[in-house]
Amino acid sequence: MTDKISSRQLKFSVYMTADGNYHLGGWRLPTAYADAGQNVSRWIEAAHTLERGKIDMLFIADNISPQGVDHLPSMSHSPRSVGFEPLTLLSALSMVTSRLGLAATSATTWNEPYTVARMFASLDHLSGGRAAWNVVTGRNPEDARNFSRTSHVAHEDRYRRAEEFVDVVKGLWDSYEDHAIVRDRASGLFFDPDKFHLLGHAGQYFSVKGPLSVSRPPQGHPVIVQAGESEAARQLSARVADAVFTQQSSLKSAQVFYRDMKRRLDQFGRTLESLKVLPGLSAYIGRTREEAEEKYENLQAMTPPEYAVRQLGLLLGADLSGYPLDETMPHLEATATRANPERWLEFSRDANLTLRQAALRATASKAHFVVKGTASDVADQIEEWFKGDAADGFNLLPPHIPGSLNEFVDHVLPELRRRGLFRVEYEGTTLRENLGLPRPPNSLANR
Repeated sequence: MTDKISSRQLKFSVYMTADGNYHLGGWRLPTAYADAGQNVSRWIEAAHTLERGKIDMLFIADNISPQGVDHLPSMSHSPRSVGFEPLTLLSALSMVTSRLGLAATSATTWNEPYTVARMFASLDHLSGGRAAWNVVTGRNPEDARNFSRTSHVAHEDRYRRAEEFVDVVKGLWDSYEDHAIVRDRASGLFFDPDKFHLLGHAGQYFSVKGPLSVSRPPQGHPVIVQAGESEAARQLSARVADAVFTQQSSLKSAQVFYRDMKRRLDQFGRTLESLKVLPGLSAYIGRTREEAEEKYENLQAMTPPEYAVRQLGLLLGADLSGYPLDETMPHLEATATRANPERWLEFSRDANLTLRQAALRATASKAHFVVKGTASDVADQIEEWFKGDAADGFNLLPPHIPGSLNEFVDHVLPELRRRGLFRVEYEGTTLRENLGLPRPPNSLANR
């Protein structure tokens, strides 16, 4: 609790999707924005707030397809039924920000590596080196029906494809070496052919000759983020990710995950600092602890239990409507869309939650860490996790926009700065510089 600056600093991402409010009932608050899915000015305001707070990056999660279309009475209550395509939105935000990292989800199952490499390289140039790609395989079964399939791809198949997908994207980003584009008017030489490389990839899932039609990104490679906690997801993160998002509801579970992820880095020749572990954090901030608790309960009351159960079922890829609300969570077997259903069963049992309570908890923060209290209370919890080797920072889940963002930036961040745990100014102009990540060398330069 001092003003001494720590050599290790917290890193923060802010998670927003569709309407921006993380709590499913957040949009119903009179002071919350409910129209961000169609109003870019809301996103510009949020981006300016985050940049004012010196936050590392804005992360836009993406549901390609609306969920629950077979049950319209439930879907019609969802504020996430409409929203901007994230790369388009981040391109717009790149023009009104100068330091904030810009991260978006793009699913490997429903894309091609060349397209993804081109989009994120373009965003990195547009933003001056602030792009980040959240690598997911996609688990929404509705997506399959919009991409000419009747069912989702099996979990293990998705991750095998993702492994190759990421390698191809990274290779395409190296099509041109740094300074390959010379634009020499006198000789007529536009690029140096000695600094040009064809990828020539032929693998199990993809055949990609190259080159990419975008020069090497300012960051070398845009920052790669990965989310997922299965064995396949952890191995992918350890091999290729610069940051990993994770759901952890307790300090103990977060420490176990943190140690496991850091341990895995050595087999890929990576340092402990090369991967930032960022658990999700949903903060309810009040002038008193009682006020913070009241804010939480007020939002919980805005979500009908039946709707909450339906949404939890969509999250888990299961129909929970026939189970008793006031009994424990039912046992669910793994499927293509739910690789680890035991996590939710364990979570609800550890917290002694009924299905009703678990569903309402999921509408607030899924299985993420929830803190309710004063700004000092929230800072205490963040500091405990950070110093206790449970996190390198956090992926913030603002319950409602703009209130939760302003509270965190205006009250929690100054307290963390007073403790020497968070920056006063950005360290550099690129996201890699601000996260303390090295710029990768060109993998094709000496091939």
